[in-house]
Amino acid sequence: MILQRLFECMDLTGWLVFIFVALLVTDVVRNWVPNNFPPGPWAVPFLGNVFTGVDFKTMDKLTEEYGPVFSLRRGGNRMVFISGFKMVKEALVKQLDSFADRPIVPLFDVVFKGLGIALSNGYLWKMQRKFAHTHLHYFGEGKKSLEKHSELESTFLCDAFKEEQGRPFNPHYTINSAVGNVICSVVFGHRFDYSDENFQNLLRLDNEAVLLAGTARAQLYDAFPGLLKYLPGPHQTIHSNYKKITDFLQEQIKKHQEEWNPEDPRDYVDTYLAEMEKRKGDPQAGFNTETLMICTLDLIEAGTESAATTLRWALVFMMNYPEIQEKVQAEIDRVIGQSRQPTMADRPRMPYTDAVIHETQRMGNIVPLGFPKMASKDTMLGPYFIPKGTAIMTNLSSVLFDKNEWETPDTFNPEHFLNSEGQFRRREAFLPFSAGKRVCIGEHLARMELFLFFATLLQRFTISPVPGEMPSMEGVMGFTYSPEEFKMLTLPR
Repeated sequence: MILQRLFECMDLTGWLVFIFVALLVTDVVRNWVPNNFPPGPWAVPFLGNVFTGVDFKTMDKLTEEYGPVFSLRRGGNRMVFISGFKMVKEALVKQLDSFADRPIVPLFDVVFKGLGIALSNGYLWKMQRKFAHTHLHYFGEGKKSLEKHSELESTFLCDAFKEEQGRPFNPHYTINSAVGNVICSVVFGHRFDYSDENFQNLLRLDNEAVLLAGTARAQLYDAFPGLLKYLPGPHQTIHSNYKKITDFLQEQIKKHQEEWNPEDPRDYVDTYLAEMEKRKGDPQAGFNTETLMICTLDLIEAGTESAATTLRWALVFMMNYPEIQEKVQAEIDRVIGQSRQPTMADRPRMPYTDAVIHETQRMGNIVPLGFPKMASKDTMLGPYFIPKGTAIMTNLSSVLFDKNEWETPDTFNPEHFLNSEGQFRRREAFLPFSAGKRVCIGEHLARMELFLFFATLLQRFTISPVPGEMPSMEGVMGFTYSPEEFKMLTLPR
């Protein structure tokens, strides 16, 4: 009776206040954190920490304030951030079964739909990753096949650089074309000419999507997808670009289906079509044309973006540190000379070149925050409780620049990867490809490409800046961390 009379007496303002208080209480209850949950900055009701930056530099500052394990809330979703080599290793290596799942990322789920290799989970993920891993390692003589594709494309890349005839030019999409062609040769059985408009458009669409995906406005979509999908913003451009990319991929798959000969598989798509026939009785494994399209997208992005961006960083560093470039070229001249092309067999005898490539990966810091993972079970990480289903981000940048692991973390120093005798040494805190069960599937290919492209370029050319236009060593933050656009000169040796 009292409540009934109270409601009868309430005017519009009273009702609005009542509704606001009810929503506020609901928000507090829904987002109540369990005991021992990682600390973090105060969250605004309803919005959470959406005004907190999403870049790795902001995460480094929050680590200083809250420690190596802290949390943020975006909308109604909590995410735990893990920083520093010690804690990242604990999460990804020592507890590799605890953080092996992927959360739903609304920005990408519109496109990937929980299929493919990168964003799937469970049995489907295991089957798709296993199939791709087997194909990349064993199809067409496995490593030798990948090496031959990389060697061939290195030649095409050098020819393209030579055609510039010493004029200033931006190498961005020439490098992306070369690196992308290696994985395209494996996936589609052929390369694309650098002048192919459809291929160039694919690369530009993907680059734009990757840059936009790292912006705060785009990531706001993950907090409020139900609302923002109807509003303009960078997420609309990302989704539009991916639609055009998947249309291109579907056309490639359609051609394979029309020409398919099960007795003569030419590439990844052909072998996948054969696997679809074998797996008809196992639909949970996901071998169908829709998953095939997403898998090709996964492979092309994983096989292009990181290696191509790293190579661009390598050129930036060689222009900024000409004395290091000279030492690399001296090693190339001593071990290989000018009469033949570099091969992977040369790498063990070229520790300095290998160290420079590794230091480029470390300083380039290509994927500073990795890709989100999710607790697959209730887990303790250090003193903190991480409930099942909680999304986590591993701050790989904090590992690559960890002051406890690197002698001069903020300086480009190849000596990080050389012992006292000048031989190459591996470093446990070198995790540019992440670690554990979700380590990048393209790691092996990327390592091969980086060595062959880098060694071939410096064998054939001296890389110089345009006078008065030294490229910046400060990067551009997107989903990946890439160099600012630059021009350079290639002088034949």
